[in-house]
Amino acid sequence: MQPMTPMTPMQRGFTLIEVLVALAIVAIALLAGLQATSALTRNALRQADVLLAHLCAENALVAIRLAPQMPAVGDSTQPCEQAGRTLTVNLVVRPTPNPLFRRADAQVFNGELPVLRLTTIVGRR
Repeated sequence: MQPMTPMTPMQRGFTLIEVLVALAIVAIALLAGLQATSALTRNALRQADVLLAHLCAENALVAIRLAPQMPAVGDSTQPCEQAGRTLTVNLVVRPTPNPLFRRADAQVFNGELPVLRLTTIVGRR
């Protein structure tokens, strides 16, 4: 067995400060990655909400366009179920300066939060 020799300065390991700095750098990098992943997830959920709301609004406006008569001026609310989720469509029909046309706004809500608004002009046939 060889006797243990004292370590020379060239054989030293990392100091505690160096290890802590390296851990801090890794923690910051992981936190940045977590925030980026969270932002991507929120964006994907928002895109899904907008897509479903767009389908609901388009359905409501197409129903108005296909009706045999011009829509009556006023407000109405109707539920819209898409992909297992129930959204609410507020349909607002207003007159325009030209009596042959009406403006129709379809605003879609997810609970109390507005998601999307589409507008069209409907004319007499």
